[in-house]
Amino acid sequence: MNLSCIIIDDEPDAVDLLELLIKQSTQWKLKAKCYNALEALAFLKTNQVDFIFLDINMPQLSGMELATLLPTRTRIVFTTAYSAYAAESYMFNTIDYLLKPITLKRFLSSVQKIEAYFAKYQPEQQPDAVQAQDLFFVKSGKTLRKIVLRDILYFEGEKDYVRLVTAREQLLVYRRLKDIEEQLNPPFIRVHNSYIINYEQLSKIEDNHIYIADKRIPVSEKFRDAFMDLINKKKF
Repeated sequence: MNLSCIIIDDEPDAVDLLELLIKQSTQWKLKAKCYNALEALAFLKTNQVDFIFLDINMPQLSGMELATLLPTRTRIVFTTAYSAYAAESYMFNTIDYLLKPITLKRFLSSVQKIEAYFAKYQPEQQPDAVQAQDLFFVKSGKTLRKIVLRDILYFEGEKDYVRLVTAREQLLVYRRLKDIEEQLNPPFIRVHNSYIINYEQLSKIEDNHIYIADKRIPVSEKFRDAFMDLINKKKF
């Protein structure tokens, strides 16, 4: 099966072994070898792959932390020397979990699992950006919480954190508002340096302010035209 992938691992020997196994055992196209999370994020911003091999224990940003920054539809095969992360890894769109050192027998088993997965599910038919009907997982403190996007009322930026607000709860997420904005499609729209709203949840617009539930949110001049263009398209 023709699939594309990248390897993300800070250990050159581990990268070389995976590259050899891929070349010897599959018809997959290895598009890149990334030796840290930031390099991987830069590559994935402008390139598409079917799935990634992702090491968990990396400096600066671990594989688990990187996984929270990726689009929710990113398919992952985790690689690690530790079994302790296995349960947590399946909070993401995980196809397999390979323990190092990776043997040929175990890799061939993973190949069968990966190709069986893609035989049933064609990711190219799905949009890259998060859609409103999707669920995704949010890391808040030490907990990964499942959230349905359509339930979100708004996001509010607070210094190095973003407050995610639904009708039932509020979560603090260690992300920049700009990073979250890049993963969202309508009905989410930026209306202020500190706010992204779900316009399907707003009740009224008055005096350059949006009302969602009991929250009064300002619409700044910077974002007003784009927001009103969207609203006017739906106005009778």
